[in-house]
Amino acid sequence: MATVATAAQLDDLLKMVVERNASDLHIKADEPPVLRIHGQLVRVPLPPLSPEQTKEIIYGIMNEERRRRFERKLELDMAYAVKGMARFRVNVYRQRGCVGGAFRLIPLRVQPIDELGLPQVLKNIAMLPRGLVLVTGPTGSGKSTTLAAMIDWINEQKRVHIVTIEDPIEFVHTDKQAAIEQREVEVDTHTFADALRHVMRQNPDVILVGEMRDLETMQLAITAAETGHLVFATVHTTDAAQTMDRIVDVFDPARQEQIRMQLSVVIQAVISQTLLPRADREGRVAAFEIMLATPAIRNLIRERKTHQLYSMIQTGLDMGMQTLDGHLLGLYRQGIISLDDALAKCSNPTEFRQRAKLSERVTGAI
Repeated sequence: MATVATAAQLDDLLKMVVERNASDLHIKADEPPVLRIHGQLVRVPLPPLSPEQTKEIIYGIMNEERRRRFERKLELDMAYAVKGMARFRVNVYRQRGCVGGAFRLIPLRVQPIDELGLPQVLKNIAMLPRGLVLVTGPTGSGKSTTLAAMIDWINEQKRVHIVTIEDPIEFVHTDKQAAIEQREVEVDTHTFADALRHVMRQNPDVILVGEMRDLETMQLAITAAETGHLVFATVHTTDAAQTMDRIVDVFDPARQEQIRMQLSVVIQAVISQTLLPRADREGRVAAFEIMLATPAIRNLIRERKTHQLYSMIQTGLDMGMQTLDGHLLGLYRQGIISLDDALAKCSNPTEFRQRAKLSERVTGAI
């Protein structure tokens, strides 16, 4: 493969993503394609792509309507599938006047909670009858994978109607016990907010909102949870306290007290996650903070004491709650992650280092 100039040859690059266990492919002008493997960027040994080649590659996977939309907005989110191999979430953009693209691998099969090694409490959260469940973390931290696994668990266990609103559709679900409908923004609906305004007439039991990006989407998601639905959504925040504050801060100051009150009633759980490179073998592992909404936690949210949530999570270990630092420490003790990587992700490096040293001394003494 000496040159890359067509969408057909793009499939060869995407096949390389799968074969090399990469998570992403980046294409931009005047550079060779770049893979992200276990979090690290690796350049593919190919000649740099010209601006004409990058445009030809990326335009080759868009239909006429998507091309017009991209040329109008200069941004486009879409999905692309290589038959029998994998799906990819694609973001198309312009940089320095040229077309570029980022391709995120989405496996064809939804991996179950047990197979992924996710905390077992996620099964209990997925079985809740109503309320708001938020999965948070930075881009590329595995939020979509976690949500897909939880939806799959519901699909296996309950005869309910699930409606997902995504941009774009990532994991494709097939009906098991549940009936699942997946709607894509700009294909099946104009916006997240438009879909949420009309979703009540579709008789859903469970609603998944791919991302709570703006005030209107947040308000509608909270309202859906208030009216007796189980609502899942993602937010780009790092922990439970920041998540609560971020949602409230989006609203006008005059409404923040009301939103805080609504949140304290509907919130059921906040699952915050991050990915770290493994120290025991190739690959990455997820670390989680899990907050479950107890009466005491609801009271802290209502009284604007979100800074105390971390302490409350620490006291709820027997209920399935866990702090990120606690999970990181457990992964470090098992030799799954390195101390340096754990320190880079933990919330209190000084305390974490002390706990890690204490654990080493105890282990040595045994």
